[in-house]
Amino acid sequence: MQVILPPAMLGILGGGQLGRMFVSAAKRMGYRVTVLDPDAQAPAAEFADVHLCAAYNDAEALRTLAASCAAITTEFENVNADAMRELAKTTRVSPSGDCVAIAQDRIAEKAWVNKAGLPTAPYLAIESVEDIQVELAPYLPGILKTARLGYDGKGQVRVNSADEARAAYANLGGQACVLEKMLDLKLEVSAIVTRVSPEQLSVFPVAENIHKNGILDESIVPARIAPALAAQAQQMARQLAEALDYVGVLAVEFFVLADDSLVINEIAPRPHNSGHYTIDACVSDQYQQQVRAMCGLLPGRTDLLSPVVMVNLLGDVWQADGGEPNWNVLMEAPNAHLHLYGKKHARPGRKMGHYTVLATDVDAALEQARALKETL
Repeated sequence: MQVILPPAMLGILGGGQLGRMFVSAAKRMGYRVTVLDPDAQAPAAEFADVHLCAAYNDAEALRTLAASCAAITTEFENVNADAMRELAKTTRVSPSGDCVAIAQDRIAEKAWVNKAGLPTAPYLAIESVEDIQVELAPYLPGILKTARLGYDGKGQVRVNSADEARAAYANLGGQACVLEKMLDLKLEVSAIVTRVSPEQLSVFPVAENIHKNGILDESIVPARIAPALAAQAQQMARQLAEALDYVGVLAVEFFVLADDSLVINEIAPRPHNSGHYTIDACVSDQYQQQVRAMCGLLPGRTDLLSPVVMVNLLGDVWQADGGEPNWNVLMEAPNAHLHLYGKKHARPGRKMGHYTVLATDVDAALEQARALKETL
C-alpha cells in the first residue's frame, strides 16, 4: 500500500463528534480534511478545510470527494455502503464498504463473528414472520434487536416469552431482527484494534464500560479484569480484524460472563465512544490511528500512560434553559480534561462531550470522576 503523506487531503463521511476528533487529529498531523455531512452546523465542519454540505448519497458531492481526496473514511456505520464501494473505484477507502455493510447488519455481523471462530450469544436471525414461528426457548429470555440502524439501545426490546417475542417483532413492523439470548453478565468491555495489514496491527488497552439507559456512561481503563482475560479480548479483536481483512480502526465490544468467558456483542467499523480515553491517556489515540491506517502508515504505539476514567456528558446535565453546566470545578482539576463537541443544542440523551480523569490507579480516578460529575 502506497503511503499518503501530509499535506494530502483526506475525506470523511460524517461530521459528528467522531468526525470532529478525526479532523483535529488529522490537522495536527499536517493533513487537510474534507467533511461530507448534510448538517450545516456539523461539529466536524468547524475544523475542516472543506465542508460538503450535502446528503451522503449525493452523486455530485461524492464525485467531488473522490476527485479531491487521497483517501476517505467514515465516522459512523450507517453511511451508505454502496457509496463507499463506488468511491473505492477511484480513491482509497478505509474501511471498505463491504466491512461497513457487515457492521450495519446484526445478522451479517454475528455470522461473520462466528465464521471467524469467535463466540456470540445464542441468537436467531429473523428475516420473515416464518422465522419467528420456530421453537424460541433456546433464545429466551432474550433481547429482540432490529438488524439495522440500532445504536445506543435503540431498536431493542427485552422479551421473556415466545408470545412477547412475536408481539415485539410485529410492533417493530416486521423488519429483519435478531433474537439474542440474555446472558448472565459480569461486566462489559471493549477492545479497539487498528489494522493496516497482517504485519501492521495494534490493539489499545481494554476498557471496562458501564452503560445507563443503553448509552455508555463511563469507561474505566485498564479494565478491572484479570490480565489474561484482557489479553484474550485483545487477541479476539485481532482475530476478527484478520478474518474481515480489515483496514482501519475497529471497535469490538464484549460481554464478560459469570464464568469469566468472553463473547462478542457487536462491532463498530470506526473509532468508538469507549476509546475517547486514548486522546489523553495513550501514546497514540484512536483518531491518529484512523489517519495512519487510511494513509498506509504503521499504527502508532498504544501504551497506556496512566490509569484513566472517561465520563460521557449528555444533554441531560445542561440546564433546562440551555445554560451550560457548572464547568468551574471540572476545569480547575489539574488531572481532568474536558472535551466538548461543539453541538449547538443540548437535549436529553444527546452526546455533548466527555471528560477524562487520570490518576495513579483506576479506583482513585473513578472516585474523582464521579465526584466531579456531581458538581455539574
